[in-house]
Amino acid sequence: MKDELQPGTTAEFTVTVTPEMVPVFDGEVIHPVMSTVSMIYYMEKAGRYVLVPHLDEHEEGSGFAIDIKHVGPAVIGQEVTFRAVCVEVTEKRVICEVTADTARNRVGVGMFTQAIFNKDEMKRRFQQLQTEIDEMEKNMTE
Repeated sequence: MKDELQPGTTAEFTVTVTPEMVPVFDGEVIHPVMSTVSMIYYMEKAGRYVLVPHLDEHEEGSGFAIDIKHVGPAVIGQEVTFRAVCVEVTEKRVICEVTADTARNRVGVGMFTQAIFNKDEMKRRFQQLQTEIDEMEKNMTE
């Protein structure tokens, strides 16, 4: 990983809450506000924006841990600003504090940890797992 990634590195963007972002279970809208799932997606995206510019060509990052609190609502049409601030960098981990805020209130806060790995090695591991699963499914249908 490039040395420029240091605590304090920040990424930020704003999204507008849409009807597709509300919590829906079994076809039923639960609340007309941004779902926790949607909020976490954008928090992870902000953390990724912190990391990606600093990866070496052979590296990739992946979500490793997330500890989030959904503390307030954001209604359809409201803008939510997502921000990730790097708080710790090690050889194998990048930890970001992530927040989600509207102009009126805080929506969410937490920590997002990304693991750093060799992308060729991870690709081999994924391919091996896929081969094993395909073989198991083939044996079950015979």
